[in-house]
Amino acid sequence: MRSRRGPVALTGTPGTGKSAVARRLSSRLESIEVGELAVRLGLGRRTGPRAFTVDLPRLAGRLRRELPDVDLVVGHLAHLLPISDTIVLRCHPLELERRLARARRGSTRERADNVIAEATDAILFEAIEGGGRVWEIDTTDLDPDAVAQSVAGRIARRGPSRYGRVDWLADPAVTEELLRLGP
Repeated sequence: MRSRRGPVALTGTPGTGKSAVARRLSSRLESIEVGELAVRLGLGRRTGPRAFTVDLPRLAGRLRRELPDVDLVVGHLAHLLPISDTIVLRCHPLELERRLARARRGSTRERADNVIAEATDAILFEAIEGGGRVWEIDTTDLDPDAVAQSVAGRIARRGPSRYGRVDWLADPAVTEELLRLGP
C-alpha cells in the first residue's frame, strides 16, 4: 500500500508505541526508523542496539531534495524532518512513566525528561511548528494492534489536521507528578 502522497512521519515521546506500531504495520506499509535512514544515507551511525547518532540538519537537507520511498518514517525525531504529514502518538504521562520503567529504557533522569516532554506537549508543538498536517492519537488505553489500525486509517484518509484533544495538564495527578520530578 505505497502512498503516492509521500511518507508520513510517525513520532511521539519514547514509549508511546512508535516502533511497535511500525512492526504491526510492516505487512501493509513500508517504514524506516530515522536512525536507520540516516545510516543508509551516510548521515548517521549506530551507537547501540536501539541508539543512533544522526546529523539531523544534513538529513533534513537531503530529504528536502529527495524523500524516501516509504510509507512511514518512524522515530521521536521524525517530526523534525521535512515531511508534510505527521502522526504524533501520545500517552498519559503516568502510564508512559510505567512503560518506560517496565522496559528499563533510559536512566531515571531520561525517563523523567520524557514524562515532562509528554505532559507539556513538546513533540506535538514541534510538529505543529513544522507547518504540515498533524494528527495525534492517544495510545494510553489502546493495545498496539488498535493503534496500528488507527495509524493505517489515518494514512489512508489523511484529511485536515486533528490535534488538541489531549490535555494531560488538566489532570491534577500529572501536575503533581511534574512537581515531584522537578527540573
